[in-house]
Amino acid sequence: MKRLLFTTTAAALVAGAAHAEGELNIFNWGNYTSPELIAKFEEMYDVKVTITDYDSNTTALTKIEAGGHGFDIVVPTHSYVPIYIEKGLLMETRPDQMENFANMDPNWVDVDWDPGRHYTVPWQWGSTGIAVNTTAYSGDINTSAIFLDPPAELQGQINVVPEMSDIMAMAVYYVGGTDGCTADMDILRAARDVLVAAKPSWLSMDYGTTDKLSSGEWVASVNWNGSTFRARLANPDVQYGYPVEGYPLWMDSVGVLADATNVENAKLFQNFIMDPENAAMISAFARYSNGIAGSDAFMPADMQTAPEINPPAELAAAGRFSPACPKEVQDIHTAIWTELQK
Repeated sequence: MKRLLFTTTAAALVAGAAHAEGELNIFNWGNYTSPELIAKFEEMYDVKVTITDYDSNTTALTKIEAGGHGFDIVVPTHSYVPIYIEKGLLMETRPDQMENFANMDPNWVDVDWDPGRHYTVPWQWGSTGIAVNTTAYSGDINTSAIFLDPPAELQGQINVVPEMSDIMAMAVYYVGGTDGCTADMDILRAARDVLVAAKPSWLSMDYGTTDKLSSGEWVASVNWNGSTFRARLANPDVQYGYPVEGYPLWMDSVGVLADATNVENAKLFQNFIMDPENAAMISAFARYSNGIAGSDAFMPADMQTAPEINPPAELAAAGRFSPACPKEVQDIHTAIWTELQK
């Protein structure tokens, strides 16, 4: 990528870095933030960082919309970024004018959810697939049938992470749809029917999958690739499947909230995580890919070959990014989801 010239904004950012002090309040997914990264940022800029966890995009958005939250930074999934922007919840911080923007992988610059990166900086990206303890099941795990038409060995032992957009997309793909935001009512009805029929075979709809998979408390779960990677490091029997019917791809990105109190420190953090060595710390902790070129050189060697990071060639094309769904589709998803929660 052509290196950008310093703008006034970028120059001011760098010039002020040595004098930064105060606080930074980050609202992020649970068990997703490297303590070493935060310690490094705090020491470098004399900024006290507080991390508050959330468990879903819906939880985070609801909290931010309510106001009075006290957060400076949020880390929404790509399909939620346009919602935040349209609602006026994110500040246009112009990461594209920051010093370390030159390190961003060109593939992640002109993205649909934030063209040119005027609001957000990549945090991590990955896939949503199937985690299975292979001591409990030796069949094919590269299929959403694991949770939508569960084999006898797994019935009553399956967890489903309660992230609506992921589960709805996987159900749509399973019944033959190719667009996670389809408005085709026949596809949506079929997705609803397969979810409702499958639910009695599930044990739970919960988070906390990394520890429960590695301990054997759960033997199968819809799960994210990095979480499954961490579970496998603790328990080699845990394997990750890429559903042949289709599976979601996603990217979480760091945005500064429009009502942030510590704006300059939040901008410093956006620039900080675009440094390859710092981006590598994020990935080394949570075990997902990031969007910063050159970070591979600083990451653990096992990130290069991990099956959770590198899908089989024949299944790579089954991974799909879905945009933010239109309101009418989102309303149908919400109605199905509400029914599923009963």
